Amino acid sequence: MQKTSSRLLALLSLFQTHRDWSGDDLAERLDVTPRTVRRDIDRLRELGYPILAFKGPSGGYRLDAGAQLPPLLFDDGQAVALALALQSAATSATIGEDAARALSTIRQVMPSHLRQRIDMLQVTAVQSPETGNASPVGTRLLMEVSRVIHAREELRFDYGHDATGPAEQPRRTQPHHLVTWRGHWYLIAWDLDRADWRTFRVDRIRPRTPTGPRFTPRDLPGDDVAAFVTGRFRGTDGSTTDWPCRGEVILNLPAQAVAPFAQDGIVEELGPDRCRLSLGSWSWTGLATTIGHFDTDIQVIGPPQLTGAFAELAARYANAAGTTQSAPPPDAETSR
Repeated sequence: MQKTSSRLLALLSLFQTHRDWSGDDLAERLDVTPRTVRRDIDRLRELGYPILAFKGPSGGYRLDAGAQLPPLLFDDGQAVALALALQSAATSATIGEDAARALSTIRQVMPSHLRQRIDMLQVTAVQSPETGNASPVGTRLLMEVSRVIHAREELRFDYGHDATGPAEQPRRTQPHHLVTWRGHWYLIAWDLDRADWRTFRVDRIRPRTPTGPRFTPRDLPGDDVAAFVTGRFRGTDGSTTDWPCRGEVILNLPAQAVAPFAQDGIVEELGPDRCRLSLGSWSWTGLATTIGHFDTDIQVIGPPQLTGAFAELAARYANAAGTTQSAPPPDAETSR
């Protein structure tokens, strides 16, 4: 039989799988009698773990959420994963300070062998350049928006370019989901005045009080939050993640030179210096511009809209080149 302390840790680990356990199942797992299981559960309750009992043929138990956070049990893998996650979150403008304090607290109570592993595994999370100027979102605002979503209450708010700038006309929404996308927090909501789904940057939201009446949530297009957000940022109605414009071209470049810059496009090798590229974008002009970045001869396979977009861009560029003054020839001494 295991020592009491080891048995309690094993019992707690089973409870933290968030499932119900019968007394007989626990006794079998721990290789003890049901009476010993009951005694061990009483000991865990004395330590602050809220373990509930429920009726059944052989009785059962579950770990309930408590008013206070009881001591937690992590195995080695969980402890390392948690430390890595907190290191990454420490760069966040929203929860960075809290994440750093949580990491320091966890490190202090780690066994020495785990502490050494964490100290050797230092990770720096680098923010994307386009998110560097994002306004921080306070945890209070995130919690309030989350509360309104959970309560299914209408959310009314002022919405401007940032939290301090001038706001647009107040928005009336039925909030649906709170999501993150490329370093920003977004609220997905049904806009009551525009009768359509909208995504709002949370750092630009200034909630009004009180909140509105309760509502019955609508079905999100496609019924998939990730697909909806991806589709919206690709210019669709959110019911699909496909780009609204997709074309196919042949480039006079090796496939291995194109693939690293093709994003989610498909690259097919046609020879040592030729490849086929299938790529999507939010507009035909945007797609033609993106393909033009490869700086090589281009053969359009289709569709006709892509050919038209190239023709339109060619006319624009020709017009721009015709209105630009010719640069003076380089100085002979400088050009040597």
